[in-house]
Amino acid sequence: MPALATGAGHEPGLYELLAALPSQLQPHVSRPEDNTFLQDMFGERSLHSLVKIHERLQHFEESKPVPVQDNAATLAHEVCEELEEKSANEEIKELLNLLTKLHIESLLKVHDTVAMKNYDPELPPLPEDIDDDEDSVKIIRLVKNKEPLGATIMRDDHTGAILVARIMRGGAADRSGLIHVGDELKEVNGIPVDDKKPEEIIRILAQSKGAITFKVVPAVKDEPPTKEPKVFLKALFDYDPKDDNAIPCKEAGLAFKKGSILQIMSQDDATWWQAKLEGDANPRAGLIPSKQFQERRFALRRPVATLPFQRTSSRRSYDVAVEFAEEIEEDDENSSGFHLAGFRRSFRLSRRDKKKTNKSMYECKKSEVYDTADVPTYEEVAPYRRQSGAKHRLVVLVGPTGVGLNELKRKLLISDPQHFSVTVPHTSRAKRNQESDGVEYHFISKSLFETDIQNNKFVEYGEYKGNYYGTSLDSIRSVLSKNKVCLLDVQPHMIKHLRTAEFKPYVVFVKPPTIEKLRETRKSGRVISGKDDKASAKPFTEEDFQEMVNSAQSLELQHGHLFEKVIVNDDLSAAFGELRSALKKVEMETHWVPVSWTHS
Repeated sequence: MPALATGAGHEPGLYELLAALPSQLQPHVSRPEDNTFLQDMFGERSLHSLVKIHERLQHFEESKPVPVQDNAATLAHEVCEELEEKSANEEIKELLNLLTKLHIESLLKVHDTVAMKNYDPELPPLPEDIDDDEDSVKIIRLVKNKEPLGATIMRDDHTGAILVARIMRGGAADRSGLIHVGDELKEVNGIPVDDKKPEEIIRILAQSKGAITFKVVPAVKDEPPTKEPKVFLKALFDYDPKDDNAIPCKEAGLAFKKGSILQIMSQDDATWWQAKLEGDANPRAGLIPSKQFQERRFALRRPVATLPFQRTSSRRSYDVAVEFAEEIEEDDENSSGFHLAGFRRSFRLSRRDKKKTNKSMYECKKSEVYDTADVPTYEEVAPYRRQSGAKHRLVVLVGPTGVGLNELKRKLLISDPQHFSVTVPHTSRAKRNQESDGVEYHFISKSLFETDIQNNKFVEYGEYKGNYYGTSLDSIRSVLSKNKVCLLDVQPHMIKHLRTAEFKPYVVFVKPPTIEKLRETRKSGRVISGKDDKASAKPFTEEDFQEMVNSAQSLELQHGHLFEKVIVNDDLSAAFGELRSALKKVEMETHWVPVSWTHS
């Protein structure tokens, strides 16, 4: 075949060769149908397009492109957070809308994944000095870059062999597919490791540059693992592997904070799971303590003194604060002119009143056993977004006495009475002349109230001056059925009984600022001491401030894993704005909730 004619000094590309091939071959084709076949085949537009793509990719590879960065998705998220705090002009809104589009987020994540891949030099040839009788030995070469190998090793207690203990999902070793759990390590870069400690081998790996050669005896292959379903857990505690002396390899650990969402990559090891932070572009998993292991550790550390309530009787009553407005007349009218039916007020006693009498207190009882042995570690979660027309999530506010829960609820009700509402409590006392059933209270007989207690119809209830008061589950359902957001504040130990698929509670913890800030912001504030008239309200004392701060710390320590939002009420207007913004996001955005809430 004659040489193809090309311009002088020009090296023809594949596309040019393909285009010229039919005319060059024509003198050598005798039959017309063969010539037609060649013309049709080499003139096919799809073939030309593929060749063009091939040449473009080849040119792109030869230029050795280097990504500017490998965290574009994270930067985009940070930019969105920064822009949300800026004044909302049209340009900012347009940019926010663009960066939050799903296809843009996906594109940035793909970019980061590609940017983190390694395009280092080709592997050198395998050594030729391999013994013929070592047919069971495998030689593996991996090119080392900045990321860790993604494997841990251990010494077998019985044989003394150095074995691959685990392969970190998504790491370099895992992606290579060449190293497996149970492989026996014989040499690293030609250095025998039989007499070396795992720490010494790790130092050899750390000091190695370029390609690393492993000589291993392959483990007996088991059945191929089945594809594990995606499991996401919400961390209920802070964890730093640097502070964990039990972890097999601190460098392989994954640090996280309380509230972090973890994607579990492997639970093969009963003690150390493999996980990565949800949304993290880094494909390599890290080690975290398993749920069972961490629960055992927490249980051993937890002192008996941290039990949240002192049991006072065989009925498991708990000496807590009264929250129902009984002896204070319901004559408050807000600035919008509507009556806050069933609005709860606090009858908690200050310490000086507790020393004198406890007649203004009643016990808030519950019929279910509070599990004080519950140890928070992880909770399996799934993404949830409220669908249009679906019931709103119950909003639960918790905080110490005097922190401002009532003020925040009042401001929410005033801001939008058609959207927010509170429950109407039940009582067994007689109805007064100016009262209406279902407005101030639901008035029922004492015997019916006690029957409802036995049937677990109350979230919480109590007794005051011989009369029962309580918040029923049906009163919550009544608010939610009207397509309103139900605002509820309860004792924190009751939250777990409301955490059901029916209510899907969004729990907000309102905590006080520092004592210095309390002195400044509560100068004109007054605390009701529990007497029969509002005239007995007294100014806050230093003892009240200290008790508020101590109570907040105790609540956060014991129940903090249940809080989805924490607001510091050092300025009522700012705290209200933060709360209102958070509740709007709950209604409009996707949140992580317990997986059981999404299966109903």
